Amino acid sequence: MVNGWALQVLDLVGIFVFGITGALVGVRKKLDVFGIQVLALVTGLGGGFIRDVLIGATPPAALVDWRYLVVPVTAGLITFFLHPGIGRVERLVNIFDAAGLALFCVTGARKALEYDLPPLSAALVGTITGIGGGVIRDLLSNRVPVVLRSEIYATPAFLGAGIVVVVDALGYNAAWTTLAAAIVCFVIRLFAIRRGWNAPLPRMT
Repeated sequence: MVNGWALQVLDLVGIFVFGITGALVGVRKKLDVFGIQVLALVTGLGGGFIRDVLIGATPPAALVDWRYLVVPVTAGLITFFLHPGIGRVERLVNIFDAAGLALFCVTGARKALEYDLPPLSAALVGTITGIGGGVIRDLLSNRVPVVLRSEIYATPAFLGAGIVVVVDALGYNAAWTTLAAAIVCFVIRLFAIRRGWNAPLPRMT
């Protein structure tokens, strides 16, 4: 079984890596330290807020546990002071975003299952948890959200969440299966970036 402690650790790691993506976007947009911290916070916490509201876990975890606020703030400060040359930022954003997507889609699905949502709903909540923070980040930084472009983004999140749901339905939900689902999502997302895999676009006449 995936106990509450392990789920919380995965959740906090996901918040940290997503916080880094928000901060890196802020660096690329040449925001000040406050703007970078705002993007780190909304990116790290946005998906979890949406998840908790949808499943009725209110108030959201970030409002009752100080660690959920400290982690993205720490990620933002680390990125502000230690970010690499601006030319490498986009590559790092993609890597950390894929990691955050993977961690959040599986923790979101797992938490939805704990609140007795049916399998399909749990998979959808996991997907929304994975993409929510990135959507808010992109909107605030005046970018078209990745999930609305032709890139393969939501699909690996739904697949990772779906693996968690299917494994749970089979009654075999050891901690390593949740990590394996996250790895599947992460690898597919990186392959999609590297090989330029895109969803079909409408044919223009």
